[in-house]
Amino acid sequence: MHSDSPADDAKIAAQARLIEAYERNRWPQKTPELPEVLTYLLDQNDLTRADLVPLLGTPSRVSEVLSGKRELSITMIQRLRERFHIPADVLIPSVNATSRKKAAA
Repeated sequence: MHSDSPADDAKIAAQARLIEAYERNRWPQKTPELPEVLTYLLDQNDLTRADLVPLLGTPSRVSEVLSGKRELSITMIQRLRERFHIPADVLIPSVNATSRKKAAA
């Protein structure tokens, strides 16, 4: 690992690319679902479901969002983004996830 030879640098770079490709293939990264993101945010900020009521509207709406039965409105996304200082991308479902939900319904 501690070599000044350009040939060794090339070998190390090639091995790193192979390892990265193997890990991506073996353990692909999936985008977390909205309920997982919100549960994580609650946990990291020592909050409860009740703390989401001012951001999402009502206790029943909080329950629907956390169970995955309801998607967020633009207003909800803006409130969550401001409260937790996270990008809106995390809160907006991907096109693939939306089409899978519709196909399953």
